[in-house]
Amino acid sequence: MNNTKQSQSLSATARFYWAVQVLLGTGVFCWAVLTWQSHDHLRFFAYLLSAIVASVLKVRLPGVTGAASVSFLFMLIGIVDLSLPETIVIAACSMLAQCIWRTARAPKAAQVFFSVASIVIAVYVATAIHNYARTTMPEPLALGVLAVAFYFANTFPIACIIALTEALPLWSLAIRNQWLLPYYAGGTSLAWLIGTMPRTIQWEVPIICLPVVYLIHRSYRTHLGQIEQEKKHMADMNGVQTRTIEALALAIDAKDQNTHDHLQRVQLYALEIGKDLGLSENELHALRAAAVLHDIGKLAVPEHIICKPGKLTPDEFQKMKIHPLVGAEILERVSFPYPVVPIVRSHHERWDGSGYPDGLSGTQIPIGARILGAVDCFDALASDRQYRRALPPEEAMAVVAAESGKSFDPAVVDVLQRRYRELEARAQGSEVTSRTKLSTDVNITRGAAPGAGFAAAPVAPESAKSASAPGIELPSMTGFNLEEALAIAAVRIKAALPYDAMAFHSKDGQTLRPEFLGGRYSAGLSGIPLAVGAGLVGWVAENREPIVNGNPAEGYALFQLQSGVAIPIRDDSHKVIAVLSLYRRGREAFTSEEVAALLTLEAPLARMMAVDRAEIVREPFHPITSRDAFPVNNVIH
Repeated sequence: MNNTKQSQSLSATARFYWAVQVLLGTGVFCWAVLTWQSHDHLRFFAYLLSAIVASVLKVRLPGVTGAASVSFLFMLIGIVDLSLPETIVIAACSMLAQCIWRTARAPKAAQVFFSVASIVIAVYVATAIHNYARTTMPEPLALGVLAVAFYFANTFPIACIIALTEALPLWSLAIRNQWLLPYYAGGTSLAWLIGTMPRTIQWEVPIICLPVVYLIHRSYRTHLGQIEQEKKHMADMNGVQTRTIEALALAIDAKDQNTHDHLQRVQLYALEIGKDLGLSENELHALRAAAVLHDIGKLAVPEHIICKPGKLTPDEFQKMKIHPLVGAEILERVSFPYPVVPIVRSHHERWDGSGYPDGLSGTQIPIGARILGAVDCFDALASDRQYRRALPPEEAMAVVAAESGKSFDPAVVDVLQRRYRELEARAQGSEVTSRTKLSTDVNITRGAAPGAGFAAAPVAPESAKSASAPGIELPSMTGFNLEEALAIAAVRIKAALPYDAMAFHSKDGQTLRPEFLGGRYSAGLSGIPLAVGAGLVGWVAENREPIVNGNPAEGYALFQLQSGVAIPIRDDSHKVIAVLSLYRRGREAFTSEEVAALLTLEAPLARMMAVDRAEIVREPFHPITSRDAFPVNNVIH
């Protein structure tokens, strides 16, 4: 058997092993030549030529770039029926022919030397073991020992060089081609039968053996063809599984397009930490899939909750908490060959048992879920989200470390804390896999109406308002246009609720047009119209609900401001006609009482909008020149 799977640059240990193997093989070959003996030269040359011809009948070995030939049959016959020097020369010459004759790619000299030396040593070792076995046990058992000894003596050197070069487990490599053992056993039986033939048959024996050799070759090809078909089938199945994972990840991306890069980073972090913690190959496969699929259950969560540019309410969080359970139920139908489902189900469990959905604690939580939980939290903190700005990696790591032993497995946190800078650098330097653009923004013009017809447009319920909250009173706006009235309202609002920036957008179809911008940091409030559904203001317009301490960066380039509050302004039919938003520099800067007070402005602002639209001819958006009474360029400081 010849295997040419060797690295271009061998390690020092591999080079040393190669040198030792070649020196030993050369020594054994020289000994065979110097102690040459042959009782029948014609018989020897007949076997030699037959072995060389048989070496051309090669089959490719599965999984490697080497090949096996049926010349082993003449080596086994030589061990049983010829002298050791004769068998060594036959083995060396047939292996040399196998390496250089009719090869798909010319081997390197080092590979040829190693292959020839290995087979010479294999013949020497197998012969020594067989000679000892013949003197201590019955012939059938001795022949079985010969088959096993020749198998390991032939395959072990190749397995060693691959293990040293590719850092693969030696034993699994040594037994990878165990399907050869039955052929070696058949070869030893044939060798024994030939040994019992009359000595009057000399050079004819190899010719008689050639049909058998060809049958063995055909059997080789058939067997290996079946192996290749099975491997191809497995590769196709793995490909289907991989594409299924990619398709499901794409489905998550269609729901929440902020997660794509996050999922890839989480996968990188999780796999590296899993390797450090000694996870098995199956556990790593499961972790690789779960890293990109753990949020698949968000498909069952309303989109306005997923994309909300602010903190969730208790009711919204209740709806969000179903996603690990739903994700596990979806993935159960995929029938992964490794445990993906338990990781997805448990990735929000906490080390102290305070997580969900099952309240698992400690090592009850699958190791993959423990890794994913810590990594997911770290990357979420270090990434921009709809509801807040990204933290620096050091601050994000400090938050995760503070939860060690409470929310997260201390062993996982230790590895993450040791390697997060290195992994962050790798994530920043690696190329992000391009994602397929789904047709979520295409306007389909065909199809006039569904079969059941259209329903009446739903009426949004009133937002909850605190009856005990102090209100903000606005003076009479009679005689003022919209811009002037908003400037007066901004002064009253600032006196009751200090802010660093303020914006008022009127809704026109699916567009939010800025009517007023105010505050010292209002330069970041772009005067460009916003789309309904985009950012903090667009979310409020689309969902007709206020938002508290949302992320101002969603929709604006506000680098100094970190908290935003926005309320919808609705008319008598509960239709959103405008959005009022305030911003502050600190995190979590607004209270629920302040939001309740701001909500008392909804009705007067709605009336002001109604009067403006009904009675006043709108003028172009223009600067107001009196800085004391009204803001310059519609911006109040």
